[in-house]
Amino acid sequence: MRDLKLATWNVNGIRASAGRAVKEFLASGRYDIICLQETKIGNHLDLPEELINPDGYLSFWNDCLERKGYSGVAVYTKLEPKSIKINFGHNSLLSKEGRVLGLDFGDFILFNIYFPNGGSGEVRLKYKLKFYEEFLDYTKKLLKKGRKIIVTGDFNTAYTEIDLARPEANVKNSGFMPVERKWIDKYLEAGFVDIFRAFHKEGGLYSYWDIKSAARDRNVGWRIDYFLVSKNLAGSVKDSKILADVYGSDHAPVILILR
Repeated sequence: MRDLKLATWNVNGIRASAGRAVKEFLASGRYDIICLQETKIGNHLDLPEELINPDGYLSFWNDCLERKGYSGVAVYTKLEPKSIKINFGHNSLLSKEGRVLGLDFGDFILFNIYFPNGGSGEVRLKYKLKFYEEFLDYTKKLLKKGRKIIVTGDFNTAYTEIDLARPEANVKNSGFMPVERKWIDKYLEAGFVDIFRAFHKEGGLYSYWDIKSAARDRNVGWRIDYFLVSKNLAGSVKDSKILADVYGSDHAPVILILR
């Protein structure tokens, strides 16, 4: 069987320049499954047809209904999933703000997630940490059943000091606070692997750069976009890379190759 290629990309709005970049990404046909975060579209049916139904792909969406032009996730896939999940219960944070899209492909379950940003104050930081907790509890149940899981998306947290250019300057800022990083620890302890780091131990490899300060030109960035793979699937991963030369967003795509 041929390799299965997956990509994850926070597009920071699927219209305008990001829309053109996504069309090109889809048209290349290189990737079997493409996960997008922060689509920022209230109703994906308002998008051009080539973004809703691109040649060769099925598309699945979870739009943010609570706030216009905010959040939202989508998955383009050449493989038809057995089931789709966006509802995790009326009171669950996982069901709100269009942040989670789960696809069960049988051999594995894929979760495309735009984790909350805790940078706007204490309330949103608590929201972010609660979101981490709820999703980990949900995945632990699946792991106990022996399911193979891939969790991908924008985690809005850099895990270790080599995952951002200026760790000392950001230790008190959301995205690199110890209380946030501990949640990555908990995911790894529960049975997941930060698969990019299994192949790349060096620093200077980032997936997000601030646009306003032209940080990408200076490579002053953060690695906050991940593939977490359950240990029972990690041995099937052939490689993971950041496509830092792909533009259209303040994030770069990250890819995963499964044997």
